[in-house]
This record gives sequence, structure tokens and C-alpha cells, in this order.
Amino acid sequence: MSAPRSERLPLYLGSGSLIVLLVLSCTLGYLYIQTERQLVSLQARLDNVQSRLELLGKGNEEGIGPYQIYVRIEESVVQVLNQKMGEKGLEPSARGTGFTYDTDGHIITNNHVVEGADAVEVNFRDGTTFKASIAGTDVYSDLAVLKVSTSTGKLKPVVLGNSSKLLVGESIYAVGAPFGLGWSLTRGIVSQIGRSLPATAGYLIPGEIQIDAAINPGNSGGPLLNSLGEVVGVNSAIQSETGAFSGVGFAIPSNLVKRVVPALIQSGRYDHPWLGVAGTDMTSSIAERMNLPETQGFLVMSVVENGPAQKAGIRMGNKTEVIDGGTITVGGDIITHIDGKPVKKLEDLLNDLEYYKKPGDIVKLSIIRQGNNIELEANLGVRPAATTNK
Repeated sequence: MSAPRSERLPLYLGSGSLIVLLVLSCTLGYLYIQTERQLVSLQARLDNVQSRLELLGKGNEEGIGPYQIYVRIEESVVQVLNQKMGEKGLEPSARGTGFTYDTDGHIITNNHVVEGADAVEVNFRDGTTFKASIAGTDVYSDLAVLKVSTSTGKLKPVVLGNSSKLLVGESIYAVGAPFGLGWSLTRGIVSQIGRSLPATAGYLIPGEIQIDAAINPGNSGGPLLNSLGEVVGVNSAIQSETGAFSGVGFAIPSNLVKRVVPALIQSGRYDHPWLGVAGTDMTSSIAERMNLPETQGFLVMSVVENGPAQKAGIRMGNKTEVIDGGTITVGGDIITHIDGKPVKKLEDLLNDLEYYKKPGDIVKLSIIRQGNNIELEANLGVRPAATTNK
């Protein structure tokens, strides 16, 4: 027996509602998928437009374009001429680059650009040339400050950025005078940070920036800029077998510039903090020879007599061994921490001293001595002129 029509009606209505909801869901799903596809397509187009704008130098949300960077910096950059007295009077000896630091006429460049000069000239973008005096030099950071007397309006100080914020792979720009070709802009990326390079006095300059932007002889002393147009380094050296650029350049970090330059302006010199130790990074071979499980840290092979390290009680090595083809003095203390920060290798120790400490500071050193952990305190001194010890 079939159900009365009045009882079947709710069933029909329920089935109809389900069908309507099913159709509506399918329609909404289709519209959602189509909208999503359109949004993806639109985003791709926007990304493409943004990339094109960046290539055209019109800028993007991460910074400004290459052309705007150049326009901002060109009047701050100068060519530097090192002159020495010869048979015919003052003669060109070396050329480099520099940039304006302040409106008082101070210009930053590399120490090696003006080293040994009998006279220095700087040439501005508008073609005017001025005699410059050397306000101060520092061979340990390879920085120098020049002083020119000119109108304040001609001096366009740069903006110094924070080099510690640099990331491997980000865009950078170098401006200089490669082979005497002034105000040349090259572009590249940060290849690596935290490199240590030898200074002219035998010490290491820690924290250097490795770049792949083309720099060549004549670029030395010029600014390295980030995508905001801030100076984050001073171009200083290249790694090359031929003397020409081969894809590896180096720049002194702006954070070191900020520490050194004010002292050079005020007193003509900068006092670097000094511990007075020399040694080598720990390796598995050295650790094995010393019967130690640790393969990290800095092995002290020698200490300077009456230096801060010796006064703090740090002990040097007492036995010479040939390890991995090199002569190593073993048996000394192994520095593993400075003020609680790990020291995995020499660069860690140098970075902390150079960027965060000053002469007179007391530092806490964690060391391993014959397998035992010991804490010592050292009162940092002023780095002497000698080049035989770090």
C-alpha cells in the first residue's frame, strides 16, 4: 500500500533540497577553482611586471633600482690619487676611490691607497680637484681618512648601513674607478660573510664581505652598497691569479668602519683590543694527538710575554709535532668560549674582539687544559705595532 500524498510531499521536498544544494555546491566549487586560477595568473603577471621594473631600475618593494642607487651615490664618490716625489717632482704612484663621510670634508678610503704618499689629491664628480691631508690611517683594518677643504654644499655624505644584516645571496653594488675609469657601477651578490683576510701589518681583518660584483685595481676604497643605497662596506681586495677580477672580491664591513673612522678623525689612530696569543684552529688530527674528544676551539701555541693572555694565566704549547704535514705546537690551552660565546675557530675569537670589545675590557675565557674545563679572565690591552703575534 502506498503512502498518502500528504506524507509523500515532505519526501519530495527533501530530495529536491538535496539536489539544489548539490548543484549549488558544484557551482560554487567551479567558481572557486576558476577564481583561484585567475588569482594565480594575476599574481604571475604581477611578479613578471615587478621583475621587469627591477631590471629597468624603477625599483621594487625591497629597495631601489641600480640607476637610483648610482644617482644617490655618484656625488659622494671621489677618485683618490697617491703622489710620490720623483725626479720631476710629484708623480702619480697609485690610484683608488673614496667617498664622503661628513660635511666637514672627511673622506674614507683604503690605507693601502694612500700608504707612503707624499701628497694626495681627490677628484669630485664635477671635475674639481682638491689637495687632501691624511687625517688618520689604520693598517690593521686597511682604512684611512682624508680631509679636504671645500664648501659644505659640495660634500654629500653617504648613509652607512648595518653590515651585520647582510645575507648571502642578496644584491649589492660597487662604485669605483677600475683601471682609472671613474664612477663605474657594478652589480652582484653577497657570496659569503665573515671572511678573514691578512692585513698589511700581519694581522687578520675579520668579518670581511665576499662579493662577486666586478672590482678591479682602482676600485679600492670605494663604497659597497645594499639595495637601499646604504654603504655596507669599503671595497678593498680581490682574489685573483692574474691581478684582474676573477669573480671573488672583498669589502671591509661598515660596522668596522663605524668603530675605526671616528677615532681616526679624532686622534689619527685606532686602538684595537689585543689578547696576545697565536695558534691554530683545532682539527680532528690535533685532537687525536692531544688525546682530546673536542675538535672545536682555538689551540694556543704561543703567548706574548707580559701580554694580556699570559697575565691571565693562559698557557701555550710545550711540544712540537708534525700533524697533517704542518708543524704544530701542542699541549697548550684550547679557547672554547669568550664571554659565553662559542669559539669554534680563530675567526670567532677575532670577530668578538674586533667588533664588540675595546682595550681595557675584561673578558671571560673558557678553556680546555689537559682535558679539564677552566674559566679565566683577561684584561684586554692595545694591539702593538709588532706583526709577529696575533
